[in-house]
Amino acid sequence: MTSNIDLFERGSDAARLTAAAAHGGPSVGRMFDNVARLHPARLALADGQRSLSYGELLARVEQVAAAMAADGAGLGDVVAILSENRIEYLEIELACARLGAVAACQNWRQSPAELAHCLSLVEPKLLFVSPRYADVAAALGYAAPTLIRFGDAYEAWIARELAPAAADDIDPERGLLVLYTSGTTGFPKGAVISHRAIIARSLIMMAEWSLHSDDGAIAWSPLFHMAASDPVFCALIQGAPVRIVDGFDPIAICQALEQTPVGWFVLLPGMIERMIAALKQTGARVKRVAVAGCMANLVPPLEIAAISALLQAPFLNSFGSTETGILPASGAKIPSGVAPASFRKLPNGFCDMRVVDDDDRPVPPGGVGEICIRSPALFSGYWKAPEATARDFRNGWFHMGDDFVTYADGSLDFVDRKKYLIKSGGENIYPAEIERLVTDSERVSQAVVVRQADPKWGEIPVLLVVRRDPTLEEADVLAMIEGRIANYKRPKRVVFVPESWIERNVTGKIRRDLLESRIADGAAAGEGT
Repeated sequence: MTSNIDLFERGSDAARLTAAAAHGGPSVGRMFDNVARLHPARLALADGQRSLSYGELLARVEQVAAAMAADGAGLGDVVAILSENRIEYLEIELACARLGAVAACQNWRQSPAELAHCLSLVEPKLLFVSPRYADVAAALGYAAPTLIRFGDAYEAWIARELAPAAADDIDPERGLLVLYTSGTTGFPKGAVISHRAIIARSLIMMAEWSLHSDDGAIAWSPLFHMAASDPVFCALIQGAPVRIVDGFDPIAICQALEQTPVGWFVLLPGMIERMIAALKQTGARVKRVAVAGCMANLVPPLEIAAISALLQAPFLNSFGSTETGILPASGAKIPSGVAPASFRKLPNGFCDMRVVDDDDRPVPPGGVGEICIRSPALFSGYWKAPEATARDFRNGWFHMGDDFVTYADGSLDFVDRKKYLIKSGGENIYPAEIERLVTDSERVSQAVVVRQADPKWGEIPVLLVVRRDPTLEEADVLAMIEGRIANYKRPKRVVFVPESWIERNVTGKIRRDLLESRIADGAAAGEGT
């Protein structure tokens, strides 16, 4: 596989232009330029304070690109962004698309050590910081060659009298974004997302989910994650509006839903109850939602039924990652108002999938194995991590690190992350199987199974429960499981915990590492709510 990192560092301009023609694909910058010139009066971006038409946004992107080029950021160079969602964020990304530069999107939820690592990894020529995170950036001790703060300094920086920066013919295999993976151990890795991958993800979403050309996006989830970047770029390359919301603000999101037809309305597990309440409180008249939600298997079925009925849109029974986009197994949609009894997933078009064992041999239908994919929507490797890239792309397939059961008709059932697998007395126990049985109950708000070291069995499953019904007891919980799974899979402990314990990362996935640390430290002994 040819990585973006290789392409950044080798080849003449003529060779790159030849490669771009051979690939036969446009760049994100070229697609945005085309749609902005065709539809200059259309709304492009709005954040509740100001708005820009496509013509106005193009003019500002040209200014930003000229300023970046004047300060030494060009083809293959990296700029970093540490900011909440705001209009300037997308101006920089689009300027990078124009120049062939790479935007490294920093996760402000990370610890100072993680942030410092992520910046040092990509060595940006420019670092853009919002006022909210200026002190965070200063405390990192990382000295960027040039730091630009959003606000007056940024406006003065782009207002300089500068020669225009030419919009190069960019090889679509070049990287546009670096998005950091949210691992539970070790420092994050930087996934390189190319122009080709972004365009492919957009086209597949449009085809698979019947998106309209005017279906826009609501960018409320952080722009450092694919759950925001994928739908946003899908909108921007077809001339649709993007509403920018500063974080998960349900009332502001309701207003955006009334103003804008939406293609993929991102809703993450753990946030849907609040969105249901806000839609009921405001009585919002939703303009259009093509598909809503994601990762249905992590959401209680009754919540799926309630939110999809309010939105009058199907709920997405999806499976994806930063590296793949939302797409690999996101062909199944749960009809509006339906509480699903099954979360069986369907492959998307344009994605080739197989399930393999630990020796990379295909697993027959009914067996459990790791899912691997090939797709034009795939990322291009991890930044400066050739060993990790080679490991995950071994034998010509991208290995996702997730276990599935596959069936003869091509459908799949998610089992669990391979790293969450509990090995107890030589038997495999997957937390998700137990969690689904418990969260089916209206008496349970959340359920998480974690591992605990055990001198006899090696590891045992411990079930942590957030009660919706305060009268729920351990015997009631165990009765939900009885007879529905093998006895060796039964949790050895049931611990009732407050909701504050269930911390999630930006993708909505539960921080099991924190819960396991609490269990190991004995913090959960005798806990109750």
